[in-house]
Amino acid sequence: MTPDGWREIVGASRRTWLVTGGAGFIGSHLVAALLSAGQRVRCLDNFATGRRENLEEVTAGAGEAFELVEGDIRDPATCAGACRGVDLVLHQAALGSVPRSIQDPITSHEVNVTGFLQVLRAAHQAGVRRVVYASSSSVYGDHPVLPKVEDQVGRQLSPYAASKFADEVYAHAFAASYGLELVGLRYFNVFGPRQDPSGPYAAVIPLWFQALLTGAPAHINGDGLTSRDFCYVDNVVQVNLRAATIPATGASNRVYNVACGERTTLRDLFELIRGHVAAVRPAAAAVEPVAREFRAGDVRHSLADISLARKQLGYAPSHTVRQGMAETARWYVNRAGR
Repeated sequence: MTPDGWREIVGASRRTWLVTGGAGFIGSHLVAALLSAGQRVRCLDNFATGRRENLEEVTAGAGEAFELVEGDIRDPATCAGACRGVDLVLHQAALGSVPRSIQDPITSHEVNVTGFLQVLRAAHQAGVRRVVYASSSSVYGDHPVLPKVEDQVGRQLSPYAASKFADEVYAHAFAASYGLELVGLRYFNVFGPRQDPSGPYAAVIPLWFQALLTGAPAHINGDGLTSRDFCYVDNVVQVNLRAATIPATGASNRVYNVACGERTTLRDLFELIRGHVAAVRPAAAAVEPVAREFRAGDVRHSLADISLARKQLGYAPSHTVRQGMAETARWYVNRAGR
C-alpha cells in the first residue's frame, strides 16, 4: 500500500506508537507504514530474532520520528520506559515457531506470556489507550471445522499455540480488570519481504526462495497436500492499523482472524514460488522438493473466516496470495543479486 493509503487509515493526527518486535519481519513493515504515514514510532526489540538490517531498510531519513529502545519485553523497567508517552501499542514481539516451542517450552512461555504481561502492565500504568497484539491461528488446535471462526477453538497442539491462547485469556482479563482496550489478531501464515531464511526455525516460504535461488535442496513436510491460508504482510499491516485506530465501540476487546480466506496446499505454493524463481534462474524449473516427515504439532489444514474483521474493522485484503507472492519474489530476487 502507498503512504497515502496508510495515512488514510491512521488519520491526520500525529500519534506516538510503540511497536514491540519492530526489528522483526512483521514489525519492520509496521514501522515502515507508520513512518510513511507521518507518525512517530518507537521500536522495542532485543534482536533475539529481529534484525538491525530490517530497521536500517525502513528508517532511513526518519530522523526524530523514529526511536529505538534496545531491550527485552520480559524486563519491567524496559517496558515501562518504552510505554512512557505512547498513545498506541502494536505488540509483535514473540518467539515464534512451533518446533522451537516444543524444543524449549519454558523460554517460549517466558517471552510470549510473561513478556506480554509486562507489556500490558506497562501500557496500563503509562495510560496507553489501546494495545493491538499478535495472536496466532495455531490457537485453533485440533478443532476440525473449516473455515476457522473466532469463537470455535479446539485444544492447542504445541507450547507455542498454548502461549498465544494464554495471551488471549490475559488480554480479556486486563480489559475486564483495568479498562485497557485490547484487540487480538490471529495471524494465519504471514509472508512477504524481509522474512528471514536463516536459522533453524525459518518459515517455509523464505527457505524455498533461498533454496531455489541458490540451487540448494528444497524440502517439503509430508505429502505436500497440507494446506494453509497464506497472507501477504501488507494485509497484516492494514488490519493492525485499522484495529489500533477504529472507534472502540464493538471493535475492541475482541480477537480477529487475519488472513485472505483462501486455502493453498504446500505443493501449489512451491510451484508458485518455483515459477517466479525460474523466470530469473531457469534451472529452478526442474527442481522437485524433497519430502520429509510431517512436523510434530502441525495441523493438517487451515482456512480463516475473515468476515468478523471485515465487519468490525473494515479489513479488506489488498493482496491475494498470488499478488503478494509476486511482490515477495521481487524482493528475494533483488536480494540474491546484491
